[in-house]
Amino acid sequence: MGEIYMYIGLISDTHGVLSQEFIDFFKSVDVIWHAGDWGGGLGLVQQLREIKPVVGVYGNCDGLDIRQEFPEYQLFTEGGMRVLMSHIGGSPGHYFPRAQELIKSAKPDVFVCGHSHILKVQWDEANKMMYINPGAAGFQGWHLARTALRFKILGGKIEEMELLNVDKN
Repeated sequence: MGEIYMYIGLISDTHGVLSQEFIDFFKSVDVIWHAGDWGGGLGLVQQLREIKPVVGVYGNCDGLDIRQEFPEYQLFTEGGMRVLMSHIGGSPGHYFPRAQELIKSAKPDVFVCGHSHILKVQWDEANKMMYINPGAAGFQGWHLARTALRFKILGGKIEEMELLNVDKN
């Protein structure tokens, strides 16, 4: 019998847009993580919840409805990994001060953020953690492609990461 894994869908910066490609991409996952800047209010939250359970944080562009539904940051364990999620994070070597404080105190295995609209997955040697920013799934912003990720957490490790890359035009 194989080991049990958690299959994660990761999205950020939807800014009110959840197109069919993203819905289809997440149908096979166990849970969807959203790293903030939902846009579209609770309707978009409900759309995602109709696919799978959702764990999320609010972003700097989100209104009171989203801020009452989700916290500024989340610290949780998934598949044996400590996960810290915050919308505004920066990137390895250039973390925003609040994110750096959270990373130092929480010592996560994985740090997930959004905000920059820059897709980036990188091992952060200084903090001994995986840094993941899924880029932006919405149309708002300067990014050229709309992106999301999905991956498995198995035995305390991230495996089989897949990218959804949709041309913004």
